[in-house]
Amino acid sequence: MENSTTISQQTPKNPLGYKPISSLLISFSVPAIISCLINSIYNIVDQIFIGQGVGYLGNAATTVAFPIMTIILAFGTLIGAGSSAYAAIRLGEKNEEEAERTLNNAFLFTILVGVVLMVLGLIFLKPILILFGATPNIMPYAIDYTAIILIGTPFNMIGIVLSNLARTDGHPRLSMYGMLIGAVLNTILDPIYIFVFHWGVKGAAIATITSQIISAVVLTIYFVKKVKKPIHMRLKKKYQKLSWRRIWRFITLGVSSGITQSVACIMQVVMNNSLVYYGNQSPIGGDVALSAMGIVMKVSMIMAAFGVGVGIGAQPILGFNRGAQQYRRIKKTYLMAVIFATALILIGWIFCQTMPETIISIFGNENAQFTGFAVSCLRIYLFSIFCAGFQIVSTNYFQATGQPLKASILSMLRQLLLLIPLILILPLFMGLNGILYSAPIADAASAVIVAFFIIPEMRKLNRNIKLEQPAS
Repeated sequence: MENSTTISQQTPKNPLGYKPISSLLISFSVPAIISCLINSIYNIVDQIFIGQGVGYLGNAATTVAFPIMTIILAFGTLIGAGSSAYAAIRLGEKNEEEAERTLNNAFLFTILVGVVLMVLGLIFLKPILILFGATPNIMPYAIDYTAIILIGTPFNMIGIVLSNLARTDGHPRLSMYGMLIGAVLNTILDPIYIFVFHWGVKGAAIATITSQIISAVVLTIYFVKKVKKPIHMRLKKKYQKLSWRRIWRFITLGVSSGITQSVACIMQVVMNNSLVYYGNQSPIGGDVALSAMGIVMKVSMIMAAFGVGVGIGAQPILGFNRGAQQYRRIKKTYLMAVIFATALILIGWIFCQTMPETIISIFGNENAQFTGFAVSCLRIYLFSIFCAGFQIVSTNYFQATGQPLKASILSMLRQLLLLIPLILILPLFMGLNGILYSAPIADAASAVIVAFFIIPEMRKLNRNIKLEQPAS
């Protein structure tokens, strides 16, 4: 441990290594939370205005399109979270050139993947939408909306990746501002395109991709311009060459985040088809069930964004101090992040349980049957979501500290290993209600399983802390 002691005794130049954890976590997490919320708001704003201007069939179309948007987010998060974690560790090791090369490789790789996803999505659009649960009534709206969303794929992914790297670069507020500009623009353009120009769901999609392009441009400009501050990474011509070995290294660190979103896509497809099937066997109807659950899933995204934002905000702190072997700071960061994330999600949970009618009315209430079922969905489906903060932060912890296998297992736990089987099994006995009860059971069970992973990790940290020099 001689090397560890030497590193610990040094005064790090990077504030991630010496500033108080509480102030660092707040300064990194709050912008990350806002960025995650903004990413959710892109879809939610569309759904609100579509619900008011087009109706529940328009909202159902966005629900069908949502797995495609999740696939795009999965690849963006895979590259963004992985390159961010890898760069943070390299910065902690004071290998700044490798961190900068990582930025440039991530940027080029993102463009390549974004173009491929856009082309494949447009070629196979109709079969994909059928697979994702589009009924004959919903299909025209789904095609109009999704085709335009796919065109913006490369820009959407650039925004996701660079916002992650901006945080590691020491500018969490820039990540927030880049996304905020796009969200504000989307909110302004949506009512203009839908109500003034009467473009319907097409207008909502055009507003969304316009906003994503602006966000991507703002973040790219930051990484291109020169700054005098130390530590920071830049996009440079001399590093604009793909290194597949480096890409593989940061992709392995981002696998858990990518899996989380990929599994979410699979879950959404299973969910959509189950809602249509069991909805058509009930008085509710498949189209109404699909539209109502789509709104609940968007509300769920908002609540999860608080946990994801805290986890993302903690990643650079965890990654840097892992590289610098400062174990006391690692443990403190993790524990504070869990408390912070859980408290924020708990506040949202209280609103969902006490004011569900108010929340649902924001998305339109022209159909009483739709409103009644949506309220039940909101209360039951999100009943145990306050457990999510612990699981999300724990997964991010393993990712940030270079333990991709554990992170990947925990990423798959809630949705692939628990939720999807429950969605398939419970409705056999409970019908449509079985889908609603699957989520609270999965949330509670996953929290218990995560504890079995994190307790040994905390014990290992405690052993390392005993060998570490006392905190100054």
